[in-house]
Amino acid sequence: MKESRLIEMANKIESMGQALNRIIQELTNLKDLSIGTMELVKNLPGYAKALKKLKEDLTAKKEEALKQNEK
Repeated sequence: MKESRLIEMANKIESMGQALNRIIQELTNLKDLSIGTMELVKNLPGYAKALKKLKEDLTAKKEEALKQNEK
């Protein structure tokens, strides 16, 4: 393989590594943002009631899906 081709491949790999590092950084930022948002929502009034309703709805949907699968 020619040296120029090897250099070109090395440059592409380097740029892909940099792009991957940027993606990892953005994922970390999104994780931090989502955790902060979740903690904020937990402190809102009515959180416990809303959480209970979501759990009940999820349980109902699961039961409905099981019934449909049995048919």
